[in-house]
Amino acid sequence: MKITGIDIYLGRSGKLKPVLCEVKTDEGLSGWGEAGVAYGRGANAAAGMLKDFAPDLIGRDPGRIELILSDLQDHSFWTKNGGTIVFAAISALEQALWDIKGKALGAPVHALLGGAVHDRVRCYANGWYEAAQTPDEFARATERPMRDGYTALKFYPLGQMVGVNMRHVTRRQLDRDRIDLAVARVRAVRDAIGPEVDLMLDLSGGVTPAEAIRLCDRFAPFDIYFIEEPTDPSDAAAMAEVARRSPVPIAAGERHYTRAGTRPLIEARAVDIVQPDPGNTGGILETRRIAAMAETWGMRVAPHVCGSDLITNVALQVAAVCPNFCIQELYPYFRHHAGWVDVTRDPAEPRVRDGWLDIPQGPGLGVEVDREAVAPWLWASCA
Repeated sequence: MKITGIDIYLGRSGKLKPVLCEVKTDEGLSGWGEAGVAYGRGANAAAGMLKDFAPDLIGRDPGRIELILSDLQDHSFWTKNGGTIVFAAISALEQALWDIKGKALGAPVHALLGGAVHDRVRCYANGWYEAAQTPDEFARATERPMRDGYTALKFYPLGQMVGVNMRHVTRRQLDRDRIDLAVARVRAVRDAIGPEVDLMLDLSGGVTPAEAIRLCDRFAPFDIYFIEEPTDPSDAAAMAEVARRSPVPIAAGERHYTRAGTRPLIEARAVDIVQPDPGNTGGILETRRIAAMAETWGMRVAPHVCGSDLITNVALQVAAVCPNFCIQELYPYFRHHAGWVDVTRDPAEPRVRDGWLDIPQGPGLGVEVDREAVAPWLWASCA
């Protein structure tokens, strides 16, 4: 089997800009992948990076995934100590190659990675707060995910919603009023959901280590499952200092790329929960390897995702095979935004029951992409 072409899709779905690729072969099988940059800035760059990588895959055997990735790593220059855009593109290609291999063998990707440890996984809801600003608005917003059966929620207590978009802290500066508002929001949410629901907080790397430590102390009485990116994720030593002094478990990893990029975070014991994103850290197998590294250090893993429903199903393939998996991130309500497009014919998010999601059992990634839905997004065809 040989790779004959790669189609690249750049679209708009609600407030996100998914970047997809389809790797095609001479035997009629094809595989799909998604670059994990559908939010923030970077979608156009990731699509361009996929186009740059495409000639290096044409004519290759898609089943030799390790060889292809090794060659990309060794001969693309910017892959060495590379960042988001490089590895988002590699991730999308790698996912697509696994999808092809699974389809060729008639097996789900998780079966090819050693078999499922988990037949279903627990999920937490993010993005449920929409335009909430006041503590009372946050409290009322919890009614939706609670009604839908979620037993774990995450939100950004320091964030300010501007329309449907989140604006994070500017220049790492917080005045007393904003800190007090954040604490009041957390208190209101905890009071609304009660003691039985797990609550996570994300500071999005927005504050200094000293401020993060103070915030962790103030949030601790509300029984927080973890605090994500309490300080700039590029400074493992600073995050380790927060972790040592925080009474709340610390999580990070969505902005760390490959095993090499995640290694400082783990070796510094800067986190209790590692959050690799299979859409930007190098793909499915790289995420699995990061989870294995975390396991040797006694850390749990909670894969990060934020994109189309395709990347959610990719994350489920990884979660299934990780013994130290603890919980999966979902954005179940983004699909209700104006202009949302379901990329697959059986999206994961509506399948959640009582806060749990079954692992797909079909071949490859276990999902069928809706070609008609994504056809208008076609950005480039490489052969």
